[in-house]
Amino acid sequence: MKLNTNTISEKMKSVKASCGVAPFGEKRTQAWRHYYAAEAAYKANDDIKTKYELDAARKALA
Repeated sequence: MKLNTNTISEKMKSVKASCGVAPFGEKRTQAWRHYYAAEAAYKANDDIKTKYELDAARKALA
């Protein structure tokens, strides 16, 4: 299933920026792990997994 790739790429940019400015610690580490998993899923054209990992990254930073 393909979602709107513009929305996903914008969300990836937003999450990457959030991870970059987050204070160092466990939350930041977890967020980066989810972001890298989202990046891998995006390259594999798995939009649902990408969205899931991006949401998990945001949740890790909360």
